[in-house]
Amino acid sequence: MIPYWRLSGYYFFYFAFIGAFSPYFSLYLQSVGRTAAQIAVLMSLMSVMRMLAPTLWGWLADRLGVRTPIVWLSAVLSMVGFAGFLVSDAYAGLFVSMALLAFFWSAALPLVEALTFAHLEGQASRYGNIRVWGSVGFIVAVLGLGYLLDDLPVRTVLWVSLAMLGGILFCALAIPEARRAPAPETPVALGQILRRPEVRAVLAACFFMSAAHGALYVFYSLHLVAHGYSKSVVGWMWTLGVVAEIVVFMAMPQLLRAFSLRAIMAFSFVAAVLRFVLIGWGADWLVVLLFAQLLHGATFGSNHAAAVAAVNGWFGSRHQARGQALYGSISFGAGGMIGGLISGYTWERVGPGWTYSVGSLLALVGLLVLLGGWRDRAAVNAVQ
Repeated sequence: MIPYWRLSGYYFFYFAFIGAFSPYFSLYLQSVGRTAAQIAVLMSLMSVMRMLAPTLWGWLADRLGVRTPIVWLSAVLSMVGFAGFLVSDAYAGLFVSMALLAFFWSAALPLVEALTFAHLEGQASRYGNIRVWGSVGFIVAVLGLGYLLDDLPVRTVLWVSLAMLGGILFCALAIPEARRAPAPETPVALGQILRRPEVRAVLAACFFMSAAHGALYVFYSLHLVAHGYSKSVVGWMWTLGVVAEIVVFMAMPQLLRAFSLRAIMAFSFVAAVLRFVLIGWGADWLVVLLFAQLLHGATFGSNHAAAVAAVNGWFGSRHQARGQALYGSISFGAGGMIGGLISGYTWERVGPGWTYSVGSLLALVGLLVLLGGWRDRAAVNAVQ
């Protein structure tokens, strides 16, 4: 039996936390006097720790042969780290609290991804039906908090985010350990997997895709508010992007029957090149922003679903936790960190338009890396 609702509940609260924290915490930091460069550094700590922590926790899970105790520990210590925001808004205090939160919070998702695929036992096409609840959680949090912030102080972000971390802990305690698939008679070494050109191409391309999203995750809310949009509209814009993501997740079984993983990912990169130019230069026109947000279904939704499916197929049961952790570390970790820091440097120097144009350029580089490194049609068929 697949523990559908227990896994779905975890995804719901995990991404509800992102929906409350990621779009609005930069507004809180601005309200307590932090500069654009400081905001970029603090927000990029999430990506720094996603680069370092998941690989460590994934290695530990594979060595111990269990994953749920680490997920539980991650949830508890994430709340401990977050509590520091309630104590101090000094830059040094914010830095330490963010580092602790990010280190423990980022440990869990790759392990839960591995648990989900293990519970699915070869039914990988059903992943989207579980993961979609994460998108629903994001919508509930980002939209609800957007309306709250029109009437309540911006510090409300802290209390809502802490409540979402409590939900993560509750659901983490309910997720059962998955039965591990028997090891192959001739095990494949991790290094042998990583030497495959298509594996390196996907990991490198996902690095550039996450870097391209750097300005979006750090400055998108500030960008819209600066153009005169209310916080509730900001919430609706984030919501629209995630609705598009939900549609894609629900359609993934049909998409995988019609297109290869390589083709789906390539389209996602093309959409990203267009999307960030539109956000950077078209913020005065609501219709342009609406179309750009619909492209989130491709730039995140289809790209992420295809990437985790590829990693699931290539790394097998023996290296699954480390494979998912490596994907998260390289893409959301290293890529997100570089993208966030670049945007923090360019935002006040060359302006939002050129900052988002850099994001488009990074997406173009990712497309070229993907197409250049993933050429073998047999490799495409192997993961489908």
